[in-house]
Amino acid sequence: MKTVTLTDHARRIARAMALLAERIDDPPSLEELAEAAAFSQYHFHHAYRGLVGETPAETLARLRLSRAAAALLKTDAPMAQVARGAGYGSVAAFTPAFRDAHGIPPGAYRARGGIGSPKEDSMYQIRHTDLPAMTLAALDHRGPYDDISTVFDRLLAWGAARGLLAEQARYIGLYWDDPKSMPAAQLRSAAAITVQPGTPVSDGVRLIEVPAMRCATLRFQGPYAELEGAYDWLYGTWLPGSGEEPADHPMIEDYLNDCRTLPPSEWLTDVMMPLKVRVPA
Repeated sequence: MKTVTLTDHARRIARAMALLAERIDDPPSLEELAEAAAFSQYHFHHAYRGLVGETPAETLARLRLSRAAAALLKTDAPMAQVARGAGYGSVAAFTPAFRDAHGIPPGAYRARGGIGSPKEDSMYQIRHTDLPAMTLAALDHRGPYDDISTVFDRLLAWGAARGLLAEQARYIGLYWDDPKSMPAAQLRSAAAITVQPGTPVSDGVRLIEVPAMRCATLRFQGPYAELEGAYDWLYGTWLPGSGEEPADHPMIEDYLNDCRTLPPSEWLTDVMMPLKVRVPA
């Protein structure tokens, strides 16, 4: 009965999370969120925080500040416009919130090109790693890669209710397309967690079997919005001189720590390029 209740709660909370993600610029009211989750307003916040690990307001702030970081790096939008997109009425109000989250003011963040490391090509290092075969429980996403965090939120709520977020679980992103070559609305990706083979799935979650592969792995420390620079270096600088060929498999991101409890400057991601098997000369 407890498992059935948790599963039902996860499904209901996921509806509220989906509504929050859809209306990031026009946040739903407490009444609307509670109605979407079929909870009383008196109990919705407790149920949401108990399952997700943060309040709806914290989820919204995290999503908005992450989007603001991407806008600062990838667009020339005026600071006031970025501030409004993050839900702040002025740059003066936006600046301390962004600084608290990222460690530096938004103007400095834009001027420095982010806070992630390594900062220079000479500091990037590639490791050749053997990725074991994995079974993934995955939710597909179609749209800008910067928005996949909302899909992960829904997936983690689904997994938490089923006891699938064990300490050894890995948090994986799969990315099929080049964001500079395709319209953002057409980009294909998936948010995933490792599970045991044959794990029952539902609510749009599907199982993906990833074969054992050799990978070129680049470890990046910093906000996810800054990963594009690591990809540019990996494809533009390392690959042409490596003697390697990418395998017919999407790129893999392995998220090594918790973005909900750590500042963006400490987020660790292994960017993994699957490689073809070398044929002896």
